[in-house]
Order: sequence, then C-alpha cells, then structure tokens
Amino acid sequence: MSYLKFEKALMTNLQESLPRELLRTNRSGAYSCSTIVDCNTRKYHGLLVVPVPELDDDNHVLLSSLDVTVVQHGAEFNMGLHKYQGNNYSPKGHKYIKEFDCNKVPTTIYRVGGVILKKEVVFQHYEDRILIRYTLVDAHSSTILRIRPFLAFRSVRQFTHENSVASRDYQSVDNGIKTCMYPGYPELFMQFSKENEFMFKPDWYRGVEYPKEQERGYASDEDLYVPGYFELDIKKGESIVFAASISESSTDTLNELFDTEVDKRTPRDNFFHCLVNAAHQFHIHEKNDDRYILAGYPWFKCRARDMFISLPGLTLSIEEQYYYELVMKTAQKGLDEFMEGKPLSVKIYEMEQPDVPLWAIWCLQQYAKEAGMQKCLEMYGPFMKRIMTFIEKGNHPNLKIMDNALVYTNGTDKAVTWMNSTVNGKPVVPRTGYIVEFNALWYNALKFCASIAILAKKNKEAEHLEKMAEKCRKSFLDMFMNEYGYLFDYVGGNDKDWSVRPNMIFAVALDYSPLEQDQKKSVLDVCTRELLTPKGLRSLSPKSGGYNPMYVGPQPQRDYAYHQGTAWPWLGGFYMEACLKLYKRTRLSFIERQMVGYEDEMLNHCIGTIPELFDGNPPFNGRGAISFAMNVAEILRTLELLEKYNFK
Repeated sequence: MSYLKFEKALMTNLQESLPRELLRTNRSGAYSCSTIVDCNTRKYHGLLVVPVPELDDDNHVLLSSLDVTVVQHGAEFNMGLHKYQGNNYSPKGHKYIKEFDCNKVPTTIYRVGGVILKKEVVFQHYEDRILIRYTLVDAHSSTILRIRPFLAFRSVRQFTHENSVASRDYQSVDNGIKTCMYPGYPELFMQFSKENEFMFKPDWYRGVEYPKEQERGYASDEDLYVPGYFELDIKKGESIVFAASISESSTDTLNELFDTEVDKRTPRDNFFHCLVNAAHQFHIHEKNDDRYILAGYPWFKCRARDMFISLPGLTLSIEEQYYYELVMKTAQKGLDEFMEGKPLSVKIYEMEQPDVPLWAIWCLQQYAKEAGMQKCLEMYGPFMKRIMTFIEKGNHPNLKIMDNALVYTNGTDKAVTWMNSTVNGKPVVPRTGYIVEFNALWYNALKFCASIAILAKKNKEAEHLEKMAEKCRKSFLDMFMNEYGYLFDYVGGNDKDWSVRPNMIFAVALDYSPLEQDQKKSVLDVCTRELLTPKGLRSLSPKSGGYNPMYVGPQPQRDYAYHQGTAWPWLGGFYMEACLKLYKRTRLSFIERQMVGYEDEMLNHCIGTIPELFDGNPPFNGRGAISFAMNVAEILRTLELLEKYNFK
C-alpha cells in the first residue's frame, strides 16, 4: 500500500483536501506548488514558479494552473478547480477524482463515467520545466482532451489583474506555442508530445480568490489570463506529455524525458524517505556551481544561520557528505568575504547576524563526528582558525568578547537572534546583552577548536583556548544559572530575563556544555515540564508572561505570536539530543514516540514534509511556511542518533 495515498472520500471533501498542499522543486530555485486537488489557495501557488533574476530577487508565477477537460460525444467534463469570490468553487473537477497517490510522483486518477484518466506530474531536475503526463487508462468511445492554461506572469508577492498592457501575442512552436505577457519576463513554452490544435480565445478569468491570503489579512483575489486552449485526441492506453518551460522542449523526447525523471525519484514509501525527499528539495544549484540550502518554501531565501543549522541533518545524516562539502565551499566563501569586509559574491542572506560564525563552528563539529577529526582538520582547520581569530580580535560589528570571556551582543533595536520577529520596526523579543545560546555556542566552539588545535599539534593555541573556555564556563554559570534550576534567556546590564524559553536547551545538548551534570538535568526537566509538545519545544512557557501560542490572524497578530509560545520541531531535535546524552538508552522509547508526532505530519499540511512551526496548544496545528529546512534537518539528525543508540 502506498504511504502517501488519499481516497475519493477525502479528495472530494474540500474541508479535508484543501489544507493539504504539495510541493515539487527542481533544485535550482524553481518550484511547483498547489493543493492536492490542484486548487490554488495561496498567491505563492503555481504550476510553474521560477526565479527571474533580470527583474528582481523574487520567484514569479508564470503558469498558475492548467484545466483539463475530457470531451466525449460533445459532452464536456472539466477537471479543474478554482475558488472565486463569494465562496464559489468552479468547475468542481475534484468530484471526478478517484484517488491521489504520491509515491514516486504525484498521481491523480480521475473517473468520468467510463473514462479513467491518470495524471502524473514531475519537475525536471535543474531545469525550469514542469512535465505532466496524461494517460487514458480506459474509455469506451473516442475521447478529446481540452487543456486550458491560466497565466499570471507576476511576482509571488503580488497579484495580477485584467489590464490592457498584457500582451496577447503568441507564436507557434513544435506541438505548442510560446508567449510572454510582459517585457522583462522569459517566454513561456507550452508544448505536447504529440500534434494538437491551439484555439486562440483570449479571456480573463476574474475574481480568483486565495483563502490562505485572506487568513493572513492580505489582499486575496486576482484575475488570470487564459490565451485559449489546446485540443488533441487521445486513445485508450495512450500517454501524452505536456511540458511548460522557459526554453523550448524537444517534443519527440518528452515521453522518454518523463520516464527518465521518474526513475531518478526516491519513492516516498515511509517516514524516512519522505524526509530525504524533503531534504533534497532545499538544494539549490546555481549555474556558477555555487550550492545552497534554502531556508524553506515558499517564501524563504538562503539564510546563513538556517543554512549552518540545517546542513548536517540534511546531508550528513543521510550519508551525503559530498553535498555537505559542496555547500560548505560556498558558505565558506561567503563567511570569509564577510569577515574580510568584502561585498558578498554569494546569495546568502543575514551573514551579519552575530551567532552565524558560532553556528558555523557547530556545523563543522558535526562534520568532524561523521568524517573524522583528522579530515575536518584537513578540510576546515584554517577556516575555523579564521573564524575564531575574527571573533577574538573583536572584528565582528555585534559580537564582542567581554572581560569575563562571555560574548556580548546588542539586540535592543534590531532582532539579532533566531527569534527575529519585528512589529513597527522593533523586535517583539528584544534579546540583548549576554544571550544564553550565543554563550553556550561560544563555549562549545572554544572547546572544539582547542581539540582541533591539539590534533594539529598547536599546543600553545590549544592552551590559550582551553584557558579562555574555563573562564567562560565559570562566567556562564554565574551569569545564567538561577535558583529555580533553569537558565536566564539573556542578561543585559541589570536586566535578567526570567522567561522560560527553549534557548537554554543548547547548553545541555551541545557536545561541550558549561553545565554540571545535575544542572543539565535540572534545565532539561524544566524544558520537559513547561516547553515540550508533540511538535517540538515551545518558544515560551505557558507560565511566562505574554504566552501567545496560536499563530493565526493578520500579520501583526502573527508576528506577536511567532516566538511567544509556538512550537518548533528543530528545537525539539536539540532537546532529544540532550535527552540521549543524559539518559542514554533509557529514553529511546520516549524519543521514538516523539517521532510519531512528526510522522503524522507526512499526511497533513504540505504532504511529505514538515512546516515551519506549530501552535503551542492542542491540536498543535501546523503553521507558517509549508516546508522548513531546520525542522526537516533536526528530525533527520534525531533519527540518525536513534539509530546509533539502537546499535550500541
């Protein structure tokens, strides 16, 4: 039985099917995303969404959707589905869906009377080309397919509306047409694997509505341009491939190309394989051979902190050390440029955040555990030395080593940690001064780099780092440990933040901890009692002031809730690592049960992956971005840790 399969009862129930989304990417920045019934519910949805660097830094929806109509004996059965203003759904093609399966590629089976039509979708790797194969499984009389494209040619952050500027021109190409609505955009090629007739009947479909944007308090409707429709006959047992691309396709090889792309896919037949597929979707391979890890879909870019936190789980945990090294090569170039004060030549955002170099050291530490300390020294020893020297010399504009050997950061007016939500230009959580995870990471970095220095036989350097680490450890305990058995979230001047937040878990989970054993257990116990949910750790305890666990409503309302009680799976990954370090095999069954909570998400939200965050209160609904790299990464890393402990 297929792992990701939905029967007719669910598919025809829009209350159940519309919240379930489907994401396909090409590993070069383009993607295809909609709901499992092909009804777009976000402005970010589209069948072909591609970057257009000539225009801006955003992705752009070229082909919004494709309506397929089956024609028999003059009767038309439209398989499309759109939401229009006034809560009207049309043409309600979902009622013809027999089943949906997403094992290797998304496959929908439609049944109209005696007609059974199978639709399979695949996104070609490293090309901006979506391929759809239609197979007439059964039919008792001659059948015609009528395929109507809905075009947008707009940024994912905007809407298009009926206008007189949009070009209606098109040119015939092999088995299809090419068209471009506005200057500056690439031409869109729409072609088939067999001859067809294009009927030019231009029109605007007005008032298409996106309910997810309504929920978020944004404008939510647009008009889509339909240039006409393609018409072609199809025989029982025949397969026809449709290609939409920004470059011309060789139509006589489309069937072969489709089969080749399907063969490359790993079946999503269990929890682990779903996560591996999700991990690969974050890969970005630029034409200049730079490699990136995207922070999430559909609106995130490559962010430095996210990249360093995600990289080990998305690569090393699934035995893809080669890709780790490719991404790290790009990341190293970017971080070196930042440290040297040069403009960045790589597309990595937020490199200036003060904890980025600290997370880079942690990321390299994970490489050492997989590839060996000697290999890490050979590959990245000088790079780590440059990072530590950069910090020690005080060259970072917002990360300073104080006399107590702790690091200090100013976050009063600008969000500088992963808790980065802002309202009216001010941080919602203004963490400033001595920040708990920064200093836990700093202590860990000192100890790890000291061990690397010993391996490199640089004893004076190792002695210097060990001495600083010991001073840092004592200061950490004095600064952060309070009488209630947990850690202050930050200490700025005389201001101590007593809020119970998950950032203290890093002081327990990291390989080198400044805490004593009983202190680790105390911190972990507080996290367990007040922060743990089936979907990760809450960003704030329900007992702390300002607890706001529901990430819903207009943007300002969601910004206030973003880090005030919502649950984050990636934090749960570090929590579970801390559990295993403290309690070893006795916690294996507990952690396996925690994994069940994440496996449930494979059939919800965006199927086969993990969303950005969850509500902090039951029923812990998934919210935010539909697929989030740090969450997928930490769950994969936890699964790897489980496997290692199970084999000990």
